[in-house]
Amino acid sequence: MKYAYFPGCVGQDSCNELDASTKLISDELGIELVELEDATCCGAGFVQDVNYDLALALNARTLALAERQHLDILTVCSTCQFNLDRANRELTEDSKKLAEVNKMLAEVGLRYNGTVKIKHLLWVLVDEVGLAELQSRVKVDLSNLNVASFYGCQLIRPGTLHGYDDPDRPQYFERLIEALGGKPVDYDERKKCCGFPITFVNEDASMRMNAKNMLAAKEKGADVMATSCPLCHINLDMYQGKAEKAAGQRIELPILHLPQLVGLAMGISPERLRMKRHIVSTKSVARALKPKEGTVVPAIGT
Repeated sequence: MKYAYFPGCVGQDSCNELDASTKLISDELGIELVELEDATCCGAGFVQDVNYDLALALNARTLALAERQHLDILTVCSTCQFNLDRANRELTEDSKKLAEVNKMLAEVGLRYNGTVKIKHLLWVLVDEVGLAELQSRVKVDLSNLNVASFYGCQLIRPGTLHGYDDPDRPQYFERLIEALGGKPVDYDERKKCCGFPITFVNEDASMRMNAKNMLAAKEKGADVMATSCPLCHINLDMYQGKAEKAAGQRIELPILHLPQLVGLAMGISPERLRMKRHIVSTKSVARALKPKEGTVVPAIGT
């Protein structure tokens, strides 16, 4: 398996542990990640609001860079997935728009022909690596962990755009958690918005949304939550203290990135997965891990 790797800007900066853990599990699983040199931000909804055509051209440039290498794109950010998918669909369905964009791309020596697919790491793990293969790689027993998935809003919606999973009853994350030996938590809020898009416009509303999602998971017995998007991770982990103030109660729910959960199950140390970068302590996750015979699980120490 070989992909053009698009970690996005947040996954390389504020949440660079996401990028690091993705590369670690990819090395273990034989997923070759080819860096897209000079790739730009997907726009994350902000550029689109100011200049939609510019955002479309920037995403087309990323698609063209991958196409030039005859590779599909692997991303680890739900927001990047949505923006790249949306741009790709518009370009492949509107020949006039594609021609206009290609005129701009020609100025930097690129052209896009509409052949690239964008795949989130979650989909690649389940459909292409395969659950049986993942299960065979498990070195650490996660059976003491009740894991709440958090899809957020943009990985599964609209269903007609991505073509993966059921937006009303998503199962990819849950199937992955089971394959890793954990116990998936069934709660409706896993498919809701984390509140990040309105954090800088209406922080109070954002934090109330944020708290509601985490408290719903905890009420169903969650010990830890795993996310598919670094923007969701920022709200759920970095801003959890603000969410607690908005809710008027403690939450104390550790938040992992998807590849960190996979890495722990595969026996990769928490230090290498950069879990010390998290704001909410992950010590409770370490205590719940049960090493299989011959496997030593290092203390997280955060």
